[in-house]
Order: sequence, then C-alpha cells, then structure tokens
Amino acid sequence: MEPTGSSVAALGWGRAMRLVYTENVHALMLPAGHKFPLGKYDRILGTLRREHGELVMLGAPATREDLELVHDAAYVSAVRDGTLGTSAVRRLGFPWSESLVTRATRSVGGTLAALSWAASHGAAGHLAGGTHHAFRDRGEGFCVFNDIAVAIAVARRDHGLRRAAVVDLDVHQGNGTAAIFEGDPDVFTLSLHASHNYPFHKERSSRDVGLPDGCDDDSYLEALAASLEEVEGFAPDVVFYQAGVDTLRGDRLGRMALTHGGLARRDALVFAVAARLRVPIVVTLGGGYGRDIDESVKAHTGVYLRLVERFRSRAS
Repeated sequence: MEPTGSSVAALGWGRAMRLVYTENVHALMLPAGHKFPLGKYDRILGTLRREHGELVMLGAPATREDLELVHDAAYVSAVRDGTLGTSAVRRLGFPWSESLVTRATRSVGGTLAALSWAASHGAAGHLAGGTHHAFRDRGEGFCVFNDIAVAIAVARRDHGLRRAAVVDLDVHQGNGTAAIFEGDPDVFTLSLHASHNYPFHKERSSRDVGLPDGCDDDSYLEALAASLEEVEGFAPDVVFYQAGVDTLRGDRLGRMALTHGGLARRDALVFAVAARLRVPIVVTLGGGYGRDIDESVKAHTGVYLRLVERFRSRAS
C-alpha cells in the first residue's frame, strides 16, 4: 500500500527515526508522598541514551498557537497565568506552579517533535506525553494539555495528514481524546481500558473495549487484535500510539494482569499495523504506576527498545 499523506511519500523507516525527550520533566513541584512517579522519566531516558544515544533528541515547547488548535484560549490562559480555580486544580491532580506550565508545554512539544520526524521518516517516540485525560477546556488525571489531540491538529496544519488513528492502550480510557474528536469522521479513537477503573464516567471513543479486572495476556491480545482490524480498515494517514504500561500486573492504579511478554506482543501488533499501512507512527509514554517502580521503568523502556528494533533498519 502506498503512503496516503502528502508528506510521507519519502518515508525512510530507517536510521533517521528519533526518540524525543522532554527537558526538566522531573522538575515538577509535588508535595511529599504524591503518587505520580516523576522519577521514572529520567531513568527511562538514561537507559535509552545508553542503548541508542544517537537517536535521542530534545523537543521544544509547544507554542500557544499550537495549544489553541485544540484547547480553549481561556483554559490555556488560566493554566499559564495560574488562575485555575480550586476545583480545576483538584481535578488535575497537580498543584499549580511555574514548573507545571513548563512541563505541560514541553510535554506537548515533545510529541510535536516526534510527529515531525515520523511524518518524514516513518516512526518516532516521545519519552513522555500520552496526556489523554485533558479535554478542550480542562485537565484531569495528571493531564494538563492533550498532546495527542494537539499533534493531530498540527499533523493536519503542517504535514498534510488528514486522517488519524489513536490507539490508546493505557489502562484508563482516553476520555479527553475521545471527547475532543467525537463526531470527527477523520479521526478514529480506539481505547482498550479497564471497565471498572478511572475515569468512572467514560466518553465515547470510535471503538471502546472495556476489559475486566485481572485481564490476562491472552484475553487482552485477542481483544486488541480484533480492534486493530478496525484501525487498519479506517486507513489512517498517521497512527498515534498511547503506550501506557499500567496494564502490567502489580500496577497500583491498573488492576490488570499483563506480563512483560504480553506487553511485547501488544506492541508488535500495533507496530505491524503501521508497517503494513506504511504510515507514520508516533509513540507516547502514558501511565505506569507499579508498586515496584522498577517494573514500570522496565516496561516503558521496553516499548521504545522494541520501536527502535522494529523500525530503525526497515528499508524504504
């Protein structure tokens, strides 16, 4: 199948792929005992720099113009100016600080940098992002701005990529992304998630697959394979993969039972769809909250090592 987007005619699928990191992602000011695992980001970056340092690059912050392609201007101003109300801050799950604004803006920018590389060369990963709980007018669940939604808007504006598929495999439904694109015929949102987990009010994705607590590798992969047939049939110009690893057994916020081997098989299924379609794929980090954080770091790192293995040496 020939590439469908106007900017992907020269896909290299080769050594020009990049792993993008977000500067100072660890610098967020959080109170002692906060459950968000900031420490994992530097550890993931450190491992990937040792393994593939020549592929690692720094992303620039998103501009206000980029953010307002998706988010309401009033919300963007409230985040930047520190004028979010008490309930909005509580829903977000982070206290407001200048470091929060910096991190949120750079997190979107990292996904935009990954998009730019993938649009020209076939594949790229952002070692943060996947902030799928952010809506047009609010943030939720540790997500300030929706990096994938902004990247889809930028893909249309700058890269000639009209049709996008979002494959969201975080354990929590991508509710913000679903709401932003509900009714958009050129965006297919797939979310495989735990039925009885956050968010407790689910939005409507193009395809929602709710799975039970304790879901194991085989059940999960069977559901994923069937769902990816719909993604492939949609024939997108670009695939965004929210590769959260909070489906891993032992995750504090997940309650599923996937193994590291199951995650590897999961990734292979998603990567195979992009490869068959010969369209760009952008991978973002998503959630991972292991009781043993080493397990989450191992799982996240494995996603990007597999991305490099799958696409770095692929002939054009």
